Amino acid sequence: MKLLRYGAPGAEKPGILDADGKIRDLSGIVGDIDGAALSPEGLTKIKAADVSSLPVVGGDPRLGDTVVPRASKKLDYEVELGIVIGKKAKYVSEADALDYVAGYCVVNDVSEREFQAERSGQWTKGKSCDTFGPTGPWMVTKDEIPDPQALGIWAKVNGETRQDGNTNTMVYGPAFLVHYLSQFFTLEPGDVIPTGTPPGVGMGFKPEPKYLKAGDVVELGIDGLGVQRQTCVADS
Repeated sequence: MKLLRYGAPGAEKPGILDADGKIRDLSGIVGDIDGAALSPEGLTKIKAADVSSLPVVGGDPRLGDTVVPRASKKLDYEVELGIVIGKKAKYVSEADALDYVAGYCVVNDVSEREFQAERSGQWTKGKSCDTFGPTGPWMVTKDEIPDPQALGIWAKVNGETRQDGNTNTMVYGPAFLVHYLSQFFTLEPGDVIPTGTPPGVGMGFKPEPKYLKAGDVVELGIDGLGVQRQTCVADS
């Protein structure tokens, strides 16, 4: 199943992608694509629904974009595999860790490198501006992704391929990451773990980095998980 949220900011609705690539409204089945919907019980409820009978979402519904902060000088992209938690996980073993995963998605770990590295303090502020970290276009349940460490992963800016790798080069796989993080805090249904990015981010280009600016179009994809497309827009 491919689950998503669509609509105006603050008024997003739950949806599911059908076999023909159309978005169907899930509002009559679940209230949102949240922790409850991503739990084993929630996914079972969605799976039991007759998707073909659900309302088709018309038009071109919003799935997200990226806003360039006013003071941004070094805006960067990072395509990453996202791990979506489906069951509360605390002190889980690596062998059992994937039992706690609901599915996987594409994450653009947008980073403002000046905020991150040149403005003192921790890195958090470089990762936390409004609209950063777009996730999707949908979450794919884990039954459709037999091996999350065998997926092509790529990113393009204005049609130019910048990143082109595979999740088989991950230093730490999804099972280890879920296990490791659960030793320090409880992972809740709906939590998303971004996992790291292959070579080719903007800051890595020599002699001049290739940072994003308003008007740039970023496309990011992972095999089986769909493609994100964002137009960078200046903050008002």
